[in-house]
Amino acid sequence: MRIAASSMATMLQQTCSVPLARAASARSHAVAAAAAAAAPPSTARDPRVLLGMSEQQLQQLAVDLGQQSYRGKQLHQLIYKRKVKEIEDFSHLPLVFRNELQEAGWRVGRSPIYHTVTAADGTVKLLIKLEDNRLIETVGIPVEDEKGSVRLTACVSSQVGCPLKCSFCATGKGGFSRNLQAHEIIEQVLAIEETFKHRVKNVVFMGMGEPMLNLKSVLEAHRCLNKDVQIGQRMITISTVGVPNTIKKLASHKIQSTLAVSLHAPNQKLRESIVPSAKSYPLNAIMKDCQDYFQETSRRVSFEYALLAGVNDAEEHAIELAALLHEWGRGNHVNLIPFNPIDGSDYRRPSKKAVLAFASVLESRKIAVSVRQTRGLDASAACGQLRNKFQKSPLLAETDEMQSQPEIAMAC
Repeated sequence: MRIAASSMATMLQQTCSVPLARAASARSHAVAAAAAAAAPPSTARDPRVLLGMSEQQLQQLAVDLGQQSYRGKQLHQLIYKRKVKEIEDFSHLPLVFRNELQEAGWRVGRSPIYHTVTAADGTVKLLIKLEDNRLIETVGIPVEDEKGSVRLTACVSSQVGCPLKCSFCATGKGGFSRNLQAHEIIEQVLAIEETFKHRVKNVVFMGMGEPMLNLKSVLEAHRCLNKDVQIGQRMITISTVGVPNTIKKLASHKIQSTLAVSLHAPNQKLRESIVPSAKSYPLNAIMKDCQDYFQETSRRVSFEYALLAGVNDAEEHAIELAALLHEWGRGNHVNLIPFNPIDGSDYRRPSKKAVLAFASVLESRKIAVSVRQTRGLDASAACGQLRNKFQKSPLLAETDEMQSQPEIAMAC
């Protein structure tokens, strides 16, 4: 279609009169101006991306390009329901509308899957290749209940790499490149849905990167996932290791999603040895912000605690953690995460006995606790592991034409 349109344009340039050519040029500039005006503010770096736009914004774009507003509703269906990845495949739209979108520089904003790994437990990790040849991870985690129904969770990344360099995290070892744009977050959920051919019910911002360092794009993606992809706010979790002043900022938006704060230690000294950024955000300060968050939103904060054998998994650490949580409020919940082994790390995974003992101490002190079921160990499921195997810098240009690699089933 693009070739045909280009050939037609060349013929017109050769045969049209000068006034008509000027009129066509003026109309082209008007289309471009209308397109820019309709672009959502959420994608300032690359404004002409359809993914992430609301139905109302898409309707306005259609009107600005000389179409009736219902064409915007059709765009919305094609992007979010049918998950069409290219404008040229919008077969429900008139050819002239498709051509005008492309000529004005618009694109859907979907990226190809570069690599897929499937674990024996059904967990799937995708490497998505972005437009600048950088790779990001996203994970699909299916859980089947006793009735046979599957609840699909998408674990999404918010940055390419991470600048915080927590000592136990593979993502930090791979370095930091840039923040993700809103559509690059949203497309991860759509890619998981396509891979599983099943709707995502839960989204957790627990992939590569620190969401609070990219809060603008995270909130824009959150809006779209809730309103356009139709995932309930209470089914979305935003995780943070703690960035000064951001918890208060998040509270001001009064979203009904869960805030998960990664503590990983019950005292400041130990936390600094595990989480380098803790030096600039003391434990008491982050606990005060969590207390204020609860008062502002009436939403309970969940605390993440990665258990590292011989480091922070002793019963005395559990006693100290319980005391800390009681000091700063009631109704706390702790999610214990047994360490996922990664290459080049001196940390070890705690024994099952140590994990259960830690949980028992918390429960005996009236702290609600859960132990995260480890999924995808054979699929490099720890955050950043798979990406680091393939990339610590942008892919070479020669890989641009590389086909998506086949799925590799990994056995335990």
